[in-house]
Parts: sequence; C-alpha cells; structure tokens
Amino acid sequence: MADDETGSPPSPPDANGGHRARLRQRLFDGGGKALLDHELVEYLLALAVPRRDTKPLAKKLIAQFGGIGPLLGADAGTLRREGLGDGIIGALKIAEATALRLLETRIEGRPLLSSWEALGDYLQAAMGHAAIEEVRVLFLNAKNMLIANECLWTGSVDEASVHVREIIARAITLGATALIIVHNHPSGDPAPSRQDIILTKELIDAGRHMKIAVHDHVIVGAQGRSSMRAMGLI
Repeated sequence: MADDETGSPPSPPDANGGHRARLRQRLFDGGGKALLDHELVEYLLALAVPRRDTKPLAKKLIAQFGGIGPLLGADAGTLRREGLGDGIIGALKIAEATALRLLETRIEGRPLLSSWEALGDYLQAAMGHAAIEEVRVLFLNAKNMLIANECLWTGSVDEASVHVREIIARAITLGATALIIVHNHPSGDPAPSRQDIILTKELIDAGRHMKIAVHDHVIVGAQGRSSMRAMGLI
C-alpha cells in the first residue's frame, strides 16, 4: 500500500480530528499506560497518514504480528511485504528506535552489574521479538563498564568452539576483562538449550586462560528472559 493508504477510504478533513484529540489528551493526562496497544499504534500511524482512519490498520497489524512488541521489532522488509509504505514503516521504526534509545540511557555510563534490571529490559526490548536468532556480546572493562555491544553472528549457537574463539579474540582486541553473552530464542521460550549450556561452559574455560571473566549468559524471548548465572549454570 502507498504511504498515504491504510486500506480505508480517505476521510474528509478533520473527520478523525476529534477522536485523535481525545487520544492525545488521554496520553497527556495519563501517559502511555492510558492508551491501549492498538490506540498507541493508531496514533502513531496517524502521524504518517493524518487524513485516514488508522484504527482498523492498527488492530490488524497487532493481530498479524502478535502484539505491539513484535510489530515494532519487525524489520523493514517484513513490514514492506505486508503492503506497508515507507511512511508508515518509518513511523513504526522511529518508535522502536526511540524506545530502545530511552532504555539505553538507563545503562550508559554505569557498571552493568549494578544496573541488571535495566540491562535486562533493554536486551529484551532489543532482541526478544526478533524472528532470527542473534548472538550479541557485551564487552566490559575492569570496572564492568561497557566497552562495546556487538552482534557477532546470527543463527544458532552450534559449533560452539568456533564461536568461542571468535568471542575471545574480539575481547582481546577490545582490551575487555569481562563479558556478558546474550542471545534470543525466536520461539519465545527463554529456557537455555543443551547447546547454549555447552557454549557457555566452553567460553568460561577459554576466558579463564585469558583472564576474561564471563559474568552471565542471558537468553531473551517474547515470554521473558533467563540468566544462566541466576539459574546456577555458571
């Protein structure tokens, strides 16, 4: 569909103005929680296509993607295949980027181990709804401050020994003394698999020889997140 199309016929000027004004006032008065998920998306889409009734499209998209999180987390190609134009896709992606930036500010310039809940919120928002498995490593200095936050590969954690060498080599290059490995389960279930556990143990052993500590292996999914350290697996 084109940027100015939502699947509904064009509305006369100001036909939706009163409704959107009420949504806006509820947002001003009560914050984000004052609006339902479809109302948030509806208002967001209205910024891209102001002369259309965007409520039907908002409800349709949330139903198709299974919620506002998967919708905002979908990549541009996926959204385009659903028939959305660049204006609407841009509105959805700027909302995601803004939300992630806000969560990032809660962990910037702080020791990550003392900002654990904020770190988990950021990781789950950034990776929990992704359709493809992604492995990310947070490299830390001696004060547990973040040096780098890097996606090292996408796909499964099979061939653990290959990935361990890649992670340790990158840590040495960055001068990191500790790391946290993170990956997502597109199934939604954050429970660690046998292969996840094998990778973690091999990484701990390799890191010990190079004086690089592995603080945790965090797994995120749409259903939540798990910490191998909290589970007693590290």
